[in-house]
Amino acid sequence: MTPSRQSWREIRERIHEQILSGRYAPGDKLPRDADLAEEMDCARSTVQRAMQDLSDAGIIERRRKGGTRVRPDPVTRAVLDIPITRHEVEAKGGQYGYQLIDQQTGPAPRQIQARLEQVSPREMLRVEALHLSDGHPYMYEDRWVSLDTSPEIRDVDLTRQSANEWLVLHKPYTRFELRFYAETADARLADLLGTEAGAALFVIERTTWIEDAPITTVKAVTAPGYQLITRT
Repeated sequence: MTPSRQSWREIRERIHEQILSGRYAPGDKLPRDADLAEEMDCARSTVQRAMQDLSDAGIIERRRKGGTRVRPDPVTRAVLDIPITRHEVEAKGGQYGYQLIDQQTGPAPRQIQARLEQVSPREMLRVEALHLSDGHPYMYEDRWVSLDTSPEIRDVDLTRQSANEWLVLHKPYTRFELRFYAETADARLADLLGTEAGAALFVIERTTWIEDAPITTVKAVTAPGYQLITRT
């Protein structure tokens, strides 16, 4: 039987409702993702994305090899969804633009392998791109994509659609790592982002996995004046 086309947000709300109704009480272990997918007539990846969001919100806790449980002491957390940069620019009232700088395949350097938790070199796709708002630099991204978990990206025209948008729409993740830090602009970054060498730039570094298999890691360097907003 083909699973129904339900969004991960719909599945999230169904699972959340079961928790609120008391079907799954604080501390209870939830069924396996595969069992929930069968129960809710959806793809397992949809359940995984829904569960990740519930975990990020502090409602459940997921442990590798330990299963998923309702938190005995739910907490409120700021939720940071991985945004589609085009939507982010348009939501701020800007006209979105995009430029592919370069793409190439090959093994990632050691620091990227370590970030992705790879035990041996694998063929990766590296994509460098510049996102624009009203014709001005908005964000530069330096991204590595696993061709083991995302082989379909080879057929995507990355001059027309950003890797960011394609991955958000097509590659749900089960866990992620997020880092924020500042970096001093070198000559190349200053030129790309329309600022001066030596300027302090805000960096967002994200890495996602499906179970233990890496999907992508990206270093997104934002233009001066960028603001990150989250709501609870």
